[in-house]
Amino acid sequence: MTQEHQGGSRGWSAARKGVWSRLRLTSLRLRLVVVFGLVALTAAVSASGIAYWLNRESVLTRTQDAVLRDFEKEMQNRAGALPVHPTQDELQRTAGQMANSSQRFTVLLVAENPEGQTVYGSSGGLNGFSLGDVPESLRETVTERQKITSGNKYPHHLYWQRIVEDDTPYLVAGTKLIGGGTTGYMLKSLEPEAKDLNSLAWSLGIATGLALIGSALLAHAAATTVLKPVQRLGTAARRLGEGKLDTRLRVSGTDELADLSRTFNKAAEALEKRVADMAARDDASRRFVADMSHELRTPLTAITAVTEVLEEELEFEGGGIDPMIQPAVRLVVSETRRLNDLVENLMEVTRFDAGTARLVLDDVDVADQITACIDARAWLDAVELDAARGIHARIDPRRLDVILANLIGNALKHGGSPVRVSVREEPGGVAEGAEAAGEGAEAADASGGTVVIQVRDHGPGIPEDVLPHVFDRFYKASASRPRSEGSGLGLSIALENAHIHGGEIIAANSPEGGAVFTLRLPRDVSAAESGEKSGDAGNEGAEGDA
Repeated sequence: MTQEHQGGSRGWSAARKGVWSRLRLTSLRLRLVVVFGLVALTAAVSASGIAYWLNRESVLTRTQDAVLRDFEKEMQNRAGALPVHPTQDELQRTAGQMANSSQRFTVLLVAENPEGQTVYGSSGGLNGFSLGDVPESLRETVTERQKITSGNKYPHHLYWQRIVEDDTPYLVAGTKLIGGGTTGYMLKSLEPEAKDLNSLAWSLGIATGLALIGSALLAHAAATTVLKPVQRLGTAARRLGEGKLDTRLRVSGTDELADLSRTFNKAAEALEKRVADMAARDDASRRFVADMSHELRTPLTAITAVTEVLEEELEFEGGGIDPMIQPAVRLVVSETRRLNDLVENLMEVTRFDAGTARLVLDDVDVADQITACIDARAWLDAVELDAARGIHARIDPRRLDVILANLIGNALKHGGSPVRVSVREEPGGVAEGAEAAGEGAEAADASGGTVVIQVRDHGPGIPEDVLPHVFDRFYKASASRPRSEGSGLGLSIALENAHIHGGEIIAANSPEGGAVFTLRLPRDVSAAESGEKSGDAGNEGAEGDA
């Protein structure tokens, strides 16, 4: 796969993740769009519903009133001119005349002829408007004679009703002449008005949809306006968390977001100043420890020489030291050695803290190196070695000796004899140690394998609450424990030496009893270092692409 293709894939993946992050259900942008949409939809539907209802009533009422007035006028003028008992021809002719009015409705006239028979006259012909098309309830109301009272001066009135047939709305009305005689019914189609109302409904629906789309766009614009400063603030916070303390936000405006940006800038400035002050104090403290250690070495050299002479006098049978002061002399010799070790350890710690510690690599046989460490300190009788010759590693022999001396010495001092030291090889990289030390997988694989050294004692083990702190500097499991001969820096220095090799030390308790310290080192530290550099370069390139 080419770099261009990889870059395109990363770009497409980043774009997809960006879109998904903007559209996820917990996204503030999506919530703003939904809220704006719901508000706009509610407002638009409410306004459209009210407008439709008002226009519907206005259109139907206006048409209905005009038709009823015209029908009532025609009944008074034309039907009122008919005799009490008209013939069918007279009814038919009058119905046709009434239908020719300005409103163009269909008319049905009902009366009794001189022979007492019921006759009909319809403007729509024999197959037109008939009495069966009139609702029965309307017919009964029209023909029923109302009681005349002070509030009702006429026995008959004009009544109307809206009906729907074949999805077409109609207005049906009827009345009877006051003096008796002819009863008239009218049928008016409201289809034109219904079409107008449907057009109005479609228009209001389209307006509602446009309002919803507009609200979504407005919400998106508002969300962008609100979220851009928030996103910039999140990016700045991440950069600040990565240690880029000079990160600041560009502030514009006087709103709450601008106040938030100003507050962030003030907090970042205060944090940068605080960290700078702490770093300055830390550097001053390191310089003080380093300077103090160097200054102590000169008088310690002279004191050490004197104590060596005193120690020789103690060992010489005919020495001139008074037996009464021999314990004091032995104490001076012991404390001078302890002070010398403490100064050396402090100088080593300052080199690690300052980042000036360097490796001097050499090809060594691990078993020979462990044997030399044990032999140099006269631990052969107290240590069991399980290490086959032929396990070679490219490491710093002096620093490995420091690690082993601290681990074995700690086991002999605080654990129980015998102390067992075992060595084995593992393929691949420093699986656990490199990860714990923050090394990359590529660096581990480049090391060509791992050397694992275990130091186990047969003592009571390490308390569980002490395990996380065994490598801390000057840590004491109990403040009331007797003063130790050690400096309290040995295990910390051992861990730093393992880290500088790209390895790790893990402290644990064995199921069979006793404490177990496991040292993991890459077999070829130089290969591991080159792998780390190439991995870092690749990571920088990836960051540049992003």
